[in-house]
Amino acid sequence: MARSSRLTEHDVSHEPPQEATAQSPAVAAAAAAAHGEPGGEGHRPAAARKPKEPRSPSELWGDGLGRVGIRAAQVLLILIVAVVSVYALMQIKLLVIPILIALILAAAIGPFVNMLRRRGLPGGLATGIAFIGLLLVLGGVSTVIYFSVRNQWSELAQQASSGLDELEKFLLTGTVPIEQEQLDQARQGIIDFATSSQVRSGAITGLSVVTEFIAGAGLMIVILFFFLKDGAKIWNFLLRPFTGAREAKLRRVGRRTLEVLGGYVRGTAIVALVDTVAIGAALLIMQVPLAIPLAIVVFITAFIPLVGATVAGIIAALVALVANGPVVALIVVAVVIAVNQLEGDLLQPIVMGKSLQLHALVILMALTAGTILAGIVGAVLSVPLAAVAWAIIQVWTAEDPNLEDMNPNLPPAGTKPI
Repeated sequence: MARSSRLTEHDVSHEPPQEATAQSPAVAAAAAAAHGEPGGEGHRPAAARKPKEPRSPSELWGDGLGRVGIRAAQVLLILIVAVVSVYALMQIKLLVIPILIALILAAAIGPFVNMLRRRGLPGGLATGIAFIGLLLVLGGVSTVIYFSVRNQWSELAQQASSGLDELEKFLLTGTVPIEQEQLDQARQGIIDFATSSQVRSGAITGLSVVTEFIAGAGLMIVILFFFLKDGAKIWNFLLRPFTGAREAKLRRVGRRTLEVLGGYVRGTAIVALVDTVAIGAALLIMQVPLAIPLAIVVFITAFIPLVGATVAGIIAALVALVANGPVVALIVVAVVIAVNQLEGDLLQPIVMGKSLQLHALVILMALTAGTILAGIVGAVLSVPLAAVAWAIIQVWTAEDPNLEDMNPNLPPAGTKPI
């Protein structure tokens, strides 16, 4: 009994308190975390940590980089659509270019046709009168060029030969003399190039270009006739899918397009006529050969802003240099510069008005792009098309200053586009 009682007391004395035993793991964990020992919660094994949830697509595209990516994708998509559209149009340029030329001519001649209709003439008869008048003008200009070149070609060739001989003497005896052997090599190089296969292939290409030009001209004449006769019906047919305010804006776009194209063609024709008279009179007074054809070249190239008059002046100066000598050539250059200054400072602002509200840099970029895509025809068409594009943007964004005056049914200027 005594032994049993001692064992019981010993066992009881060494049994830890229940409350202390229950708290010891928490206390130990806290102490371990406080001392930085690996037993704390701060140093759980990797397998015991909670895995990080992946970001949702909305979060990925919602931050700054995602928004930049969305804008970049939109820009790339727009560029792809533009490139594909231009490429597709270039494949059918034999149709596209006549349509554009016919549209520009129709915008310029349209007011005359409308005037005849208001005087009581039927639509077909008014269109026929305007159409025949345009053909007579073009035919008359072509006839004048042909007979002028034919009558003065032999004289010009003789004067050109004499001028080249004088140029050769000047090069041989000038301040920087050139040896005869170098001139002979240059002459032989020009002859070899003129008789090379590259030139012959270019002549074949030129023949195909002439064929395309004749076909395009015939197609343009037919399209122009129907534009003048049934232009309003064609435009109404194209607007049939649209209603309400959107239809009103599209009608305003069509009206502004005709205004811009017509004003551009008529204003450029007036400016070109003044340039032609001034430069042609100077060439006639100085007895420069081919004065009338050169004046007509000035008229045609005046439809290419910035560079057209410069090119025509260079051609006239070269002809004067070969035929009449350097003094007359310098006078021609001075006359061309004076006419260009008069055109840029006085005639363009007064005659053109607001028909061509484009910065000079925009005009230069449009000319470059048009020349690359379609050559000379592209250079002629690029500027009026750029002006039309800017007018359409103004109408569609309700920023056209004449929006309310021209069509009161449209939303007021400053409203958001529909």
